[in-house]
Amino acid sequence: MDENVKKILENNLWEIATVCIKGFPNVVPVGFKAVLDDGKLAVGDVFLKQTLANVEANHRIAISAYDPKTSEGYQVKGTAEYVTEGPVVDQFKAMAKELFHGACDAKGALIITPNKIVVTTPGPDNKKVLMGE
Repeated sequence: MDENVKKILENNLWEIATVCIKGFPNVVPVGFKAVLDDGKLAVGDVFLKQTLANVEANHRIAISAYDPKTSEGYQVKGTAEYVTEGPVVDQFKAMAKELFHGACDAKGALIITPNKIVVTTPGPDNKKVLMGE
């Protein structure tokens, strides 16, 4: 994954979008997220009820992240699978425990395989495809 994309994803909130089973889009902000060493992305499941139903139906997901100070941004499109155990889930459970003090817990994680990355930064490279077709 391009280092600029990775930096924006690691340092900013994400908006994740899925296609609803009934045809409407669903978008939510997420702070429980990670860029994994293998280039995949992960989102912790704390409040993802509709998102999980949509992913279960079609496995498609899009992520938008940008730096509000510079407007540098990227859209990542890919497929997602839900997992309920493993080191990524353990990481999100620890984050939730620290942040929510037991009031909420991470139940699992979406593991996202990017298949397209597009520049959303205003300017001449806007809509430039960095990965995929």
